[in-house]
Amino acid sequence: MKFETTPAFDADVRRLKPEHLVEFRKVLRDKFVPACDAFAADPATSWPASLRVKSVRSAPGVLEMTWSFSSPDGRATFELLTVGGELRIRWRRVGDHAVFRDP
Repeated sequence: MKFETTPAFDADVRRLKPEHLVEFRKVLRDKFVPACDAFAADPATSWPASLRVKSVRSAPGVLEMTWSFSSPDGRATFELLTVGGELRIRWRRVGDHAVFRDP
């Protein structure tokens, strides 16, 4: 599956502490990417419960996931897109609970 980012996500990544970015990338590699591949193969596949993927109430079409429950309170928002018949993830925001102010 291909991924793309928004300028807001890119700015958020630059603000993350290095150790938080390492943790975010580990969760992506170990849990999120395999879940995306499973979802692309079968959209009825559930997301791993540990990621707590759900819709953002104030932003239709935007999903959130939790990548850390401790320090930091790691959250990320994304949307599923189809480009040229191919499913993609567009990362919108990453950081703590504040990303929900403008998901």
